[in-house]
Amino acid sequence: MNKILSIIVCLFMALSVKAQSYNQLIEKAMEYTKRDSLVQAEDLFRQALKSDPKNARNALLFSNLGTVLKRQGKTDEALEAYTMALNITPYATSILLNRAALYMEKNLLNKAYVDYCNVIDLLPENIEARLFRAYIYMEQRQYAEARIDYNVVLGKDAKNRTARLGIIMLDEKEGRYASARDGLNLMIQENPHDTSLLKMRANIELEDNHPELALVDIEEVINVTPADAEAYIMQGDILLSMKKKDEARKAYEQAIRQGIPRPELEERLRQCK
Repeated sequence: MNKILSIIVCLFMALSVKAQSYNQLIEKAMEYTKRDSLVQAEDLFRQALKSDPKNARNALLFSNLGTVLKRQGKTDEALEAYTMALNITPYATSILLNRAALYMEKNLLNKAYVDYCNVIDLLPENIEARLFRAYIYMEQRQYAEARIDYNVVLGKDAKNRTARLGIIMLDEKEGRYASARDGLNLMIQENPHDTSLLKMRANIELEDNHPELALVDIEEVINVTPADAEAYIMQGDILLSMKKKDEARKAYEQAIRQGIPRPELEERLRQCK
């Protein structure tokens, strides 16, 4: 009886030491992570996983390891770590979002799409998943589906800039220029000095055969940001479309003075003669 009791005590002590070692490794790994000592953190997370491969907390460890690897630029290894975490907890939305973001970085849109769909199945109003899935739909020219996702986001956050711009881009792609312009007009009223919005409206006006309106917007961009070389190129393009070659040439020359290499504009300058 004493022999059996001794064995049980020894086993208990061994498990306690193992648990202590596992927890200590995790604590040290987290400390190194906070200090941006990522190589050391990676090594400690791997040691902890190896010390207790069946521990229920390993899903979180694999997730943390994935984040550490991602921060080091080891994207393939990070994907493997996130996948290992999801093998343990397949419905962890935060890990699904992390893996999907890496898939997006690697332009693996179909794989990212699956992860975002899984997140949306679990959390239908998740803004991050809806926005990125809408982007994927846009890339695949599935405009109706993208519009649904953007509208879901706007239903939860009516001022969401990305979703509002997404709807405007959809309107533009579908030739609904008046609707696109209305959306931009409202955003510009709220942000009158946002030159990116002014440029976007100028492009839509140009597509809708209103170069004179586009020119007004680009002139406003130049007024707000006189060193914007891209704005001078846009100004030159608009003037050239209006057959105002001398003025277009001056705009292109100004773009060159703002840092655009002359060879990039040679063809445009040639058209101004």
